[in-house]
Amino acid sequence: MITPIRSQRLYIGELDESLAESVHKNSLDEDNRRFVPDEVFETIDEARERIKALISFYSRKDMPLVYPVILNDGRQIGHVQAVPIEGRWEVGYHIAKQYTGRGYATEAVRAFIEPIMKWLGISRIYGICRTENIASRRVLEKCGFSLVFVGSGPYHGEKQNICRYEYEG
Repeated sequence: MITPIRSQRLYIGELDESLAESVHKNSLDEDNRRFVPDEVFETIDEARERIKALISFYSRKDMPLVYPVILNDGRQIGHVQAVPIEGRWEVGYHIAKQYTGRGYATEAVRAFIEPIMKWLGISRIYGICRTENIASRRVLEKCGFSLVFVGSGPYHGEKQNICRYEYEG
């Protein structure tokens, strides 16, 4: 498990059940529904159940590791995650729509990437997004990821036009 991370404006710590309402609300925005539909929680109880499951994964290195992104004033605005997929690790992130365009995703990924790679004992991590998700592509590029593939590939269980990025630490 990584220790809590602080950046200039953000705190990245562990999930807890008290975040269920904000996780639920943040998951409902149009970008989340469009780009990561498996991370939409229609009710607070659904969000709470998923949080409970994710909390149980923190001591493991074979399950998704999801951490809330919290502003210094205590508002939970999204998450960053490392997910094992097909023998490699991928970074993921989402910032709720009302907080986008302020650099929070870039700041969160920059702060998260080295500590999670160190904890996992890996030297390379990937970022995958749909080709049309220009904002996500910019985040990865600003965080030092290199574009290694553009084309058709699996994305959330479907063939999509994707970009695959790679970061070497």
